[in-house]
Parts: sequence; structure tokens; C-alpha cells
Amino acid sequence: MYAVIKTGGKQYKVSPGDMVKVETLEAKLGDTVEFKDVFMVADGDNMSVGKPMLASAMVTAEVMEQGRGEKLLIFKHRRRKNFRKTIGHRQNYTALRIKEIKA
Repeated sequence: MYAVIKTGGKQYKVSPGDMVKVETLEAKLGDTVEFKDVFMVADGDNMSVGKPMLASAMVTAEVMEQGRGEKLLIFKHRRRKNFRKTIGHRQNYTALRIKEIKA
């Protein structure tokens, strides 16, 4: 069984027991989070697709970690001008364990 959910402006395909890193959510460690923006739920041969969302479907997950991703380096330069600049960025994320999919 799997579902496609929307959070943080992105879509994720999730199954019960999966670990998923999503955009930062305002939740503490151990909290339960519910996602009601479910696009699709599939269970074997049965598939339900929303237009655009399924009204009765819901996915519950537990917050496992609030963290920061690896550093990305951005290097800018201008030719012949001796201009060089290095910038770093670390994106915040929330790690979730999918507990249940209700269709």
C-alpha cells in the first residue's frame, strides 16, 4: 500500500514504515503529524485518485528528527575582475516515519 502526499510544496510517494525527509514542519520529536493533502492511494489492484485531492484519505506520521542537510557550496566569480565569492547553504528538514495510511 502506498500514497502520494503533498507537503512543503512537494509531492512524496510514501508507504507505511518509510522514512521520509520533508521540508521543515513545526512539530517536536515524537509528535504525530497528519497529512490530509493526499493525491492518490493504491492498495494492490485498487487505486483511488483524487481530483485533485482525496477527501477521505489521510496519512499519519511520527516526527523522528529535526535536522539540517549537508552544506551546498555556491561559487560565484566574474571573469577578468578578480571577483570570487563562496557561499554555503544548509537546508532544514524534518525526518518522518510513516505510520498509517487511511483511505
